[in-house]
Amino acid sequence: MIPDTMLLVQMLILLIVIGGFAGVLAGLLGVGGGIVLVPAFFYTFQTLGYDGPQLMQVCLATSLATIIVTSLRSVHSHNKKGAVDWDILRGWALGIVVGAVLGMLTAASLRSSTLQGVFGVLALVVGAYLGLGRVHWRLGEEMPKGIKRLALSPLVGFLSVLMGIGGGSFGVPLMSLYATPIHRAVATAAGFGVIIAVPSVIGFLFLKVADAPPFTIGAVNLVAFGIVIVMTMITAPWGVKLAHAMDPKPLKRAFAVFLTLVALNMLRKALGW
Repeated sequence: MIPDTMLLVQMLILLIVIGGFAGVLAGLLGVGGGIVLVPAFFYTFQTLGYDGPQLMQVCLATSLATIIVTSLRSVHSHNKKGAVDWDILRGWALGIVVGAVLGMLTAASLRSSTLQGVFGVLALVVGAYLGLGRVHWRLGEEMPKGIKRLALSPLVGFLSVLMGIGGGSFGVPLMSLYATPIHRAVATAAGFGVIIAVPSVIGFLFLKVADAPPFTIGAVNLVAFGIVIVMTMITAPWGVKLAHAMDPKPLKRAFAVFLTLVALNMLRKALGW
C-alpha cells in the first residue's frame, strides 16, 4: 500500500523526531531505544490511520530490527575497551535465543491490544526500577549458573521480545543485582540485544500482517527502521555529551516518571478506556 504524499511527509517528520529523541536518550541515560520506540511507533502509525489488528507486532518487530544495528555498533565500541564479559555472554546466549524465539511466536499469536497490555505492565516494572532502584541492591555476588541460569536466560529473551527491546532494560538490572560492574553490565547487555533481536526479527519477517503501514515487509517497517537508525547515530553522541555536562540521575528519575505515564496510557488503551 502506497500512502498519499501528505501522509508520507507526516510519517517521515514524526519518525525523524522519534529517532532523534531515542538517540539522545540512549546517549544520555543509557536507556535502550526500544522502550521509547515501541510506544512512539504505535502512536505515530495510529495517528496516521494505520491502526490494523497487528499494529503492535509491527512496532515490536521494527524496534527489534533497529536494535540489531545499534547493539552491534555498541558491542564493537565496548569490546575495543575490553568491557564486554564474553563468559557471561556465551553462557547466557543459548537460553536467551530460545526465549527470544518463544517470545516472537507468542507475540505473533496475540492481539495488538493484548501486547499493549503486556508492554504496559512490563514498562511499569522497568520504570519502577529506574526510579527506585539502588546500586547497592544485590541478589548474589556472581551471575547465576546451573538451574537458575537455565530459568532466567530464556526469560530475559522472552520478555524483551514481548516489549520489542534489547538487552538493556532487563539485562543491566539483572547483572547489576548479581554484582557485575555497571560499565561491564551495559557492554554485555548490548550483546544480549544482538542475540535477542536477530532470531526474533528473522521470524517477524515471515509474519503476515493485515493492514500494515506502507513499506512493511513481514512485520518490519522499512521506512521507520531506516530513519531511526540514521537519527540515533546522529543524536546519540549529543546525549553522551549532555551526560558528561550534567548529573544524569535526576534525569533518569524524570524519565522513569515519563515511562510510567506511557505505560499507564498503553494499559488504558489496551483496556479500551
